Amino acid sequence: MAILVEVSLWVLITITTIVSWQGFRNPAYFDKYLFEVEKITIDKQYYRLLSAGFLHTSWLHLIFNMVALYIFSVGVGHILGIVNFFTVYLGSMLIGNLLALYIHRRHEDYSAVGASGAVSGVIFSSICFMPQAEISFYFIPYTIPAWAFGLFFVLVSIYGIKKQADNIGHEAHLGGALAGIVISIFLSPHILKLNYFPILLMSVPAITFLLLIAYYPSMLLLPNHWYLTTKTAKETLKTNYDDLDDETALNELLEKVSAVGYYNLSKQEKKKLEELAKKIES
Repeated sequence: MAILVEVSLWVLITITTIVSWQGFRNPAYFDKYLFEVEKITIDKQYYRLLSAGFLHTSWLHLIFNMVALYIFSVGVGHILGIVNFFTVYLGSMLIGNLLALYIHRRHEDYSAVGASGAVSGVIFSSICFMPQAEISFYFIPYTIPAWAFGLFFVLVSIYGIKKQADNIGHEAHLGGALAGIVISIFLSPHILKLNYFPILLMSVPAITFLLLIAYYPSMLLLPNHWYLTTKTAKETLKTNYDDLDDETALNELLEKVSAVGYYNLSKQEKKKLEELAKKIES
């Protein structure tokens, strides 16, 4: 069993590394498989909910996720077995991205990549089985119980979703973590009886936050998020380039490309840019 777990884990890491490397060297490949709200909700490219979990933005991003995956996966794999381990991994990846899609469903330019949601699920699965295990960090000379790390992780994720002050996919982290807990309980119900207190300590803040933003979406004070009405969102987010002369529209689009990159333009903006480019060529 131990050898099978190790081999399966290294196969997963190898596949993720190859896919990420292909994304590093081929922007079109990266664009085809990344998590992008517009492509999922409008073009129905649902495969992106999983494929994005095998892409990364940089080698550092990839290495960080794969090291964390390796550290926590061995124990989970031994406890649950290979099939159930992949159920936790892929299930957490999917649910983490579904939460990101739900929160950003009116934010059509939102995109993300990375295995962080899946890795979060594996980490929290490990904590469910071994809540008293000690976790240490290279830059801190002390250890903390795994359940305390889990609670801190949940609170940081909630703060990150609410604040939206960085480029980290906190939504996928929180969704993946909660999925890791739920799937682990489903696969091994006895852990809820054995470790109910740390599990509740980690789960209750996450579930409470999700219920609050579902019933009181104005908590997410972001001008381009899903709680806006469709009409208000369109008025707030979109410039009507058809109302501008070609030169002004082109200049505004090029400025946006310079600021956020071509792949972060909306579908309508890309179409307009292509139309203007054809006019110039003709």
